Amino acid sequence: MRWLMTFLLGVLVGAAGLFVWLRQMPHEPAAPAVAVNTGSLPALPPPRSNLEGKLPPAPEVLPDLTELDLPLHPAATDTPAAAPAAAPSVPPGKLLVPVDGIAPAKLTDTFDQQRGNERHHEALDIMAPKGTKVLAAADGKIVKLFTSKPGGLTIYEFDPTEKYAYYYAHLDRYADGLQEGAQVKRGDVIGYVGTTGNADPNAPHLHFAVFELTPEKQWWKGTPVDPYPLLQP
Repeated sequence: MRWLMTFLLGVLVGAAGLFVWLRQMPHEPAAPAVAVNTGSLPALPPPRSNLEGKLPPAPEVLPDLTELDLPLHPAATDTPAAAPAAAPSVPPGKLLVPVDGIAPAKLTDTFDQQRGNERHHEALDIMAPKGTKVLAAADGKIVKLFTSKPGGLTIYEFDPTEKYAYYYAHLDRYADGLQEGAQVKRGDVIGYVGTTGNADPNAPHLHFAVFELTPEKQWWKGTPVDPYPLLQP
């Protein structure tokens, strides 16, 4: 009987020691539960960064159009063809032959004569002795007294409508008292035949031209008009 009591006591002491030993051993923490997406519920979004919503949006990058081969202007085929320039109209009425004593029958039409390789005369040469009176071909206003290398001493006159200009060149001198802005009547003396400019010294004459002015009314610019038919009776 004693031995049985001794055996049971040893068992109890051993069990108590094992229990104490197991409590003193370190234990690893249990792994956290992992949520598994089975497809029946939407997946959780990724965690938001602390900086999200605080950064400015990335700038939009545009292409450099100067480096592209683009038709920046309409093609020539898209532009309607320009209308041809209208022929100049003829000044109303007949003009007076602007050299004193010269009859229309003595005139020669030199309007289309070639001058050099690149231009036409586009004027009328009226031959007369040096010093012959030059007359205003029509009523008008003297707009410019000008000296040029080819024309020499010249006069530009506008008609009363300021649609046409009359050009007198190679003058020997102006009429006394002639000024820019002066109003003249048909037949008034405005100058004298000469050989100034590039005229032949042995062939004095008046270089007379008519041209239709542009809308800008520039005394040096216009569309030439043949004066020969305008000086005929």
